[in-house]
Amino acid sequence: MSKAIHTKHIKAEAIRLGFLSCGVSKAGFLEEEAPRLENWLNKNMNGQMSYMENHFDKRLDPTKLVDGAKSVISVLLNYYPSESQKDSEAPKISKYAYGHDYHHVIKTKLKQLQEFITENIGEVNGRAFVDSAPVLDKAWAAKSGLGWIGKNSNLLTQQVGSFYFIAELIVDIELEYDTPVTDHCGTCTACIDACPTQAIVDPYVVDGSKCISYFTIELKEEIPLSHKGQFDNWMFGCDICQDVCPWNRFSKPHNEPLFNPHPELLEMTKKDWEEVTQEVFSKVFQKSAVKRTKFSGLQRNILFLKK
Repeated sequence: MSKAIHTKHIKAEAIRLGFLSCGVSKAGFLEEEAPRLENWLNKNMNGQMSYMENHFDKRLDPTKLVDGAKSVISVLLNYYPSESQKDSEAPKISKYAYGHDYHHVIKTKLKQLQEFITENIGEVNGRAFVDSAPVLDKAWAAKSGLGWIGKNSNLLTQQVGSFYFIAELIVDIELEYDTPVTDHCGTCTACIDACPTQAIVDPYVVDGSKCISYFTIELKEEIPLSHKGQFDNWMFGCDICQDVCPWNRFSKPHNEPLFNPHPELLEMTKKDWEEVTQEVFSKVFQKSAVKRTKFSGLQRNILFLKK
């Protein structure tokens, strides 16, 4: 069977499994991203995310992650919710964390895709990656033609927006490769203008150490008081640069039941959050990515918004 037919079957199966789209690029060293990543790290834009400094060579070259890697299969999975939190004054949670932890949901689908490849193509050596290994997801998705990297450093797609997860299968077979799409940000600066902490320091460059998501999820110590009043009521993550992006007017609700929020989550009021207990936290976020910040971390964030 030809590379073209293999690629067509893989993409069709990815869509059948519920992925929004699937693209393929040739595995190799990311020459353009190398100096950008190095410069970003040198300027300490990773803050306390020291793991970003690890495995520098692996981040830029998938052949160091999978022996004989020839192709990177990138997939997108929509998480845009049909409903959001009811109380407009309640502390806010990023939409991606409403439902079950995406790592588990996507990993299951990628394993099914890998099994499909083995059954239909033969013994293919490969690994699935979901945001937890040294892989530059957005760079590979862009190379695979799934979108372009926007000024807020998110992957953007025409007619779709950016409320989706990115993951990949790196495999040791040659496939038919897609080509990147053009940048459609134009002169728009909506994301740069809207960021309350000025984390988008230049178009296409986000200082991770200034991002609300960093402070509410990654930072383990107290949030600096110098940022008081800048969080726009976000207690876990932040969607501002996506919410204001004109391309996200095309966002459509996902159809993944596991991404539906716990019934109580959207109903909780400002008062409910300020009085939240460990018991409620454990029940509402039993399978959510919010568990990453732990109860104590969420309490810290809510208290910071109150001060």
